[in-house]
Amino acid sequence: MSVVPLGQSHACKMGGPVLRAVDRRIFSLRYFQNCMGCGFCHDACCQHGVDVDMENVERLKAAPQAFKALVGVPESEWFTGAVMADAEFSSGRHVRTQVRNGACVFRIPKGRGCLIHGFSLEAGLDYHALKPIVSVLFPLTFEQGVLVASDEVLDGTLVCSGEGPSCYDGARDELRYYFGDALVAELDALRDG
Repeated sequence: MSVVPLGQSHACKMGGPVLRAVDRRIFSLRYFQNCMGCGFCHDACCQHGVDVDMENVERLKAAPQAFKALVGVPESEWFTGAVMADAEFSSGRHVRTQVRNGACVFRIPKGRGCLIHGFSLEAGLDYHALKPIVSVLFPLTFEQGVLVASDEVLDGTLVCSGEGPSCYDGARDELRYYFGDALVAELDALRDG
């Protein structure tokens, strides 16, 4: 069985999600972690947009005008109109970012990478405050309390699958940030056991 229960529940410091189990495949599936060092995918993982917690939406809308100018489209065009109920997000609801010109509206239009991440680093801000948790944890995600590899990794469509660290090892520090040392210790034990 690839999904195993965790010894305890681990709540995200933002309130959601709460992880109760893990798919062991995160320890063996691999990907090219050095995203900005990649010369072959052209940010393919950004072509679908991403789910964003409604609290995160409000933080993005409250970002400085300098950020909004970099996005280059009105706030009304940042997200799809469909608000989805989802208990795994801290607000209990999320929307998806719009896709424009074949990529997430927050992808750097004439360059590489995430505009939210780049802006945060340039402004001396913690990118966790603005960047959606789903983006930060990628290629890991959460489904009904289970920490899993993203669909693109599982179905082999992630261009950078196969080489590099495991999905877990690549996202380990981000999991520590959101869920704490206890989750990482438990996952380390599963990985090494």
